[in-house]
Amino acid sequence: MNAVTAVEAIAVQTTISQAAAAALKAGDAIGGGFYAGQIRQDDGIYVLVVAPKDGGEHEDTPWHANSKQLDDALSYYDGNANTIAMARAGSALALWAVGLQLNGFDDWYLPARDELEIAYRYLKPTAGNYVGYRHGENISAVPATYAYTEDSPAQTAATAFQEGGAEAFEEAWYWSSTQYAGFSSHAWGQLFGDGYQYDNRKDFEFRARAVRRLTI
Repeated sequence: MNAVTAVEAIAVQTTISQAAAAALKAGDAIGGGFYAGQIRQDDGIYVLVVAPKDGGEHEDTPWHANSKQLDDALSYYDGNANTIAMARAGSALALWAVGLQLNGFDDWYLPARDELEIAYRYLKPTAGNYVGYRHGENISAVPATYAYTEDSPAQTAATAFQEGGAEAFEEAWYWSSTQYAGFSSHAWGQLFGDGYQYDNRKDFEFRARAVRRLTI
């Protein structure tokens, strides 16, 4: 297979069979990035693909310079819709995500709150978790998950995503694309040091990792 054909083969991968999805392990190469888990949306179940760190991770940047409420960016599971709403409102972070061209794909976006939680749960760089009120509960995940314990989830078994690995998340705050409904000036983020989830001011400078999906 020549290079052009290889890119074309990658570019058509927007679906995956149920059997193939069930065989995936966290960190497996798939769909231009790496398998993070599965998420449920109103119209079905999807495989969540985390972008490679090189090119797919944005260092410290605000969620948006404007504190106006974005009513179309409130989804806990549809990061693509959130990101489009952010981009239309002029968010530089969202515009970066929708403009990504990585490994033959151009449908990357910023993960919604529950998508980001899945990435933490299955690709967490270190051991130990924040144990507090409902942090880690995720009804959008497949299967649905409960609050973190000190030891669960454990450090990822995917070597490249462990602390110091080429694809590892930093032990830092990462933005989700989910606007916090309580305050127009805040959006949801997650700390990849211990999993703490919190609504933070949009002008804080956090990291972000793009994702995309495959339909099962």
